[in-house]
Amino acid sequence: MNIVVGVSGGIAAYKAVHLVRLLVKDGHDVHVVPTADALRFVGLPTWEAISRHPVTTSVHEDVASVRHVALGQAADLVVVAPATANTLARMAAGIADDLLGTTLLATTAPVIVAPAMHTEMWRHPATEANVDTLRRRGVLFVGPESGQLTGDDVGPGRMAEPERIHEALRAILARRQDAAGLRIAVSAGGTREPIDPVRFLGNRSSGRQGAAIAIAAADRGAEVTAVLAHVDESVRSALEGHPGIRVRVAGTAAELAAEMREVAPGVDVVIMAAAVADYRVASVSESKLTKEAAGGVPPTLELVENEDILAGLAADRRPGQTVVGFAAETPAEGETLLERGVRKRRRKGVDLLAVNAVGWSEGFEQADNALTIIDAQDQVAASVTGSKREVADALIDAILAVRS
Repeated sequence: MNIVVGVSGGIAAYKAVHLVRLLVKDGHDVHVVPTADALRFVGLPTWEAISRHPVTTSVHEDVASVRHVALGQAADLVVVAPATANTLARMAAGIADDLLGTTLLATTAPVIVAPAMHTEMWRHPATEANVDTLRRRGVLFVGPESGQLTGDDVGPGRMAEPERIHEALRAILARRQDAAGLRIAVSAGGTREPIDPVRFLGNRSSGRQGAAIAIAAADRGAEVTAVLAHVDESVRSALEGHPGIRVRVAGTAAELAAEMREVAPGVDVVIMAAAVADYRVASVSESKLTKEAAGGVPPTLELVENEDILAGLAADRRPGQTVVGFAAETPAEGETLLERGVRKRRRKGVDLLAVNAVGWSEGFEQADNALTIIDAQDQVAASVTGSKREVADALIDAILAVRS
């Protein structure tokens, strides 16, 4: 595998030497991209000797090979260790005025960071916001750990040990192409049911979890079709910019159903992660509903039930096809999330049902997510909490386990 190791300017840079050595011993082609400050801690000759490749911090060297983007394009994996507070901020802002910055912007490979900084810096609201931004984009974090820092400080902020980072990278690489040969369709986002030309019935889904699943599957070798209802613009851009994903667009539940019925027969796995409206307005007004026209009487909206897309896909699945559903639930008093999920899985007839609790401040529009994945025997196949990319990878793991 082609691995890029970015090194930023912190005292923990010396640990990255051992990480590079471990990766080279594994037989990987390792390119070290330090920042200028990193070279103040560990010199260029050390990186070249350990990695067995030329090392530079500049975008102005080896211009003929377009090195400033070629490294990122060719990478199977990018790890930044240590990742200082400054580096996390630059990554979140997309700053690319050195070779590490351009490499990170040019890559579509998984990116893993191992933060290292003082506790106060790690806990600062600016750093927390940057970490949230990066996690939403699918960047994976290893550490930081709690322990002795520079000087007499003790607390969270210590870079994870090279062996721990190495094991995390090996786990990612082991499943790098484990979905190769699979064709997967993923729906994402929230449907919008029109009331009039201005208003609609909708929900708070941003589409980030469905997008994370599509990207995780594509990164692991699958051929992915993403069917998007309403999603945040950044979500759509990330999917459209991924070389392993084809994007189709739907607006209403009826449009989403039509798109999914069209793509489902040609795929091995169907994942319905979209938040589909249960109801639509029986009669959509061709003009905006106004107070003036209503004569001061609040309008009454008659609702009719939408098609159950997931149940239909499960009923029509061909032999060997796996159908996965999502359920965003607010369990009633005295009821557990698992009990509610089991009943729903039985009604839908799916192979796996991923259940997550939602509320005013959980589930939708959050950087992290928590899923309980229920299998066809109504047993818990997996429970996972983490970034939406981490949750996505856990779901792909569960799907591959079922199919094996």
